[in-house]
Amino acid sequence: MMRYLEHADPVITLTAGPVNAYAEVLRGLGRTVLYDYDPAFQLFYEKVVDKAQKAMRLSNKPVILHGEPVLGLEAAAASLIAPNDVVLNLASGVYGKGFGYWAKRYSPHLIEIEVPYNEAIDPQAVEAMLKAHPEITVVSVCHHDTPSGTINPIDEIGALVSAHGGYLIVDAVSSFGGMKTHPQDCSADIYVTGPNKCLGAPPGLTMMGISERAWAKMKANEAAPRASMLSIVDWEHAWSRDAPFPFTPSVSEINGLDVALDLYLNEGPEAVWARHALTAKAMRAGVAAMGLSIWPASDSIASPTTTAVRTPEGIDEKALRQAVRARYGVVFSSGRGETLGKLTRIGHMGPTAQPIYAIAALTALGGAMNALGQKLAVGKGIDAALAVIDADA
Repeated sequence: MMRYLEHADPVITLTAGPVNAYAEVLRGLGRTVLYDYDPAFQLFYEKVVDKAQKAMRLSNKPVILHGEPVLGLEAAAASLIAPNDVVLNLASGVYGKGFGYWAKRYSPHLIEIEVPYNEAIDPQAVEAMLKAHPEITVVSVCHHDTPSGTINPIDEIGALVSAHGGYLIVDAVSSFGGMKTHPQDCSADIYVTGPNKCLGAPPGLTMMGISERAWAKMKANEAAPRASMLSIVDWEHAWSRDAPFPFTPSVSEINGLDVALDLYLNEGPEAVWARHALTAKAMRAGVAAMGLSIWPASDSIASPTTTAVRTPEGIDEKALRQAVRARYGVVFSSGRGETLGKLTRIGHMGPTAQPIYAIAALTALGGAMNALGQKLAVGKGIDAALAVIDADA
């Protein structure tokens, strides 16, 4: 049985991404692939953008780029950052740190605030840096640094950047749709997310909220890409049924996004956020009751969309995930970069942001740990998680 599960498709995917897609979204992907210049598709595309605007609570039209959100993040750096900009990159994890490498590609003037990768950025440190370096023009921050399972206070940071007169780039790829966050809440000038995390769709698209001042800056930036996959400015008017697409859009992915947005808006964003939060809360309660600890330095900065569990001494993290898959048919994520081998990530996103999946995750995690010689009170962990779930009922 263990050998069968090891080589078969997993029973449950509880990763930090890609995540399970909703069944309705998968059916949506099977809709007819329309010609992109067909008036029916152009009208449909405009309506999907309208739904994205409503979901993101934007006063202007969002942009959809046709590639997984890493495309949007690199495009943001390439388009907004000019060679004379001074960029403050806020690094609280592997992904936040990684954006600094893109930033430096487009401007040599890079300053960083870096904290240990189990902590969050302190807004007071940002305020002090902005005062010490009034020449800073662009600030970049990752909201949920997934390889650490930590959340940064982007609303407070955004208010400081706005008061400074700077431009803010936000990576909200694995937070939007799973908690209360929107581009205008945090005064973001470019806010990058996608449907492939908390909206429960496959990877393949980027959704971007862009402020009017960011549009002006990108269009004035002679170094910003044009006629390129990295171009944002080429897509400014592509939402309109009367404007041509710069190149062929991902028609099937737009079909899936349409369904994902309907699910999100029909369930109600607040209800979606609540079940993400409850699933994570139950998971963390079970982790603690079993005698394990989470990676974030405090529960207050732990993400409601991913629980990062610190690897106990004496446990090989890769062997742990292999045992989880082989014994239970459950797939977790490893850390990345500096957190690789130090933690295991359990995702609570989209259709698996349901409390029952916290019970499944605790069972698989605890059972595999026991099999590897780390004796845990799995039953206590499950009871603690159930208590959280029952208290919410």
